Amino acid sequence: MKPFRFVRIADAAEAARAAGHDHHAKFIAGGTNLLDLMKLQIEAPAAVIDINHIGFDTIEETPEGLRIGALVRNADLAADSRVRARYPVLSRALLAGASAQLRNKATTAGNLLQRTRCYYFYDTTKPCNKRSPGSGCAALAGFNRIHAILGTSEHCIASHPSDMAVAMRLLGAVVETLKADGTTRQIPLAELHVLPGDSPQTETTLERGELITAVLLPAPPPGKQLYRKVRDRASYAFAIVSVAAIIGEDGGAAMAFGGIGAKPWRVEAADGLRNGDEIADAVLAGAIGHGGNDFKIPLTRRMIRAVLRDAKEG
Repeated sequence: MKPFRFVRIADAAEAARAAGHDHHAKFIAGGTNLLDLMKLQIEAPAAVIDINHIGFDTIEETPEGLRIGALVRNADLAADSRVRARYPVLSRALLAGASAQLRNKATTAGNLLQRTRCYYFYDTTKPCNKRSPGSGCAALAGFNRIHAILGTSEHCIASHPSDMAVAMRLLGAVVETLKADGTTRQIPLAELHVLPGDSPQTETTLERGELITAVLLPAPPPGKQLYRKVRDRASYAFAIVSVAAIIGEDGGAAMAFGGIGAKPWRVEAADGLRNGDEIADAVLAGAIGHGGNDFKIPLTRRMIRAVLRDAKEG
């Protein structure tokens, strides 16, 4: 790990200003992803800004739904009685997402901003356009079992790793932020993450120094909420394919997916469909396998059918 300055700031506006003025600064809260990246020298910030003491660690009722502070720990969010009763798909996604120890440290904002678990991104001896723009993508012709089949480009096929983000994408979450200049904005979660295109090193629409302060959830939608996840082992494993779903009383479905997309994946055109094959056709339109992950296409289709069956069987 390279030397860095550790800066503790108790005010959100000051934290955003400090990060905005220093291109090589990073925020740290739980540190469950950033510290690993720093140890491997994938991330080498000159300054690490500790934001654990700036607040934003509560869950509040709003007229529309819930306001979840950016520093709410994943364990607390999953266990919150209002989340469990009204947004069970979010609670289930969080509980499927990591070990208990990690959930006790990881934060809401950090979970949304965690970086891909692509093997080649973590191996500094291999080319990776996300880590070193212009170097190439070793995953294209390499071991790509965990990689994305949707939203990829010739420059990057990494998948987004978050379970929580998939559920929040389904629920229509909105991210609140504070910019370095003191202004605020709201970003629909659908617009927070960006596809790799020609610049896979750019992963979100956040500006330099922009700090996530909260996530807003609208009123819970009617219907049964379900979360299914296929992974290589029973715990502490990222999704091969995951499905967050809301099934209405009429059988119409809305679904979001993890493990298959370069960002949390949802196809609104499929909302309201009842037939599993029709939903799969809409979701998987344009899906491209890369050899090792070809199986994700039929697996996603089977997962969709399984979720519809689970909803029907109660």
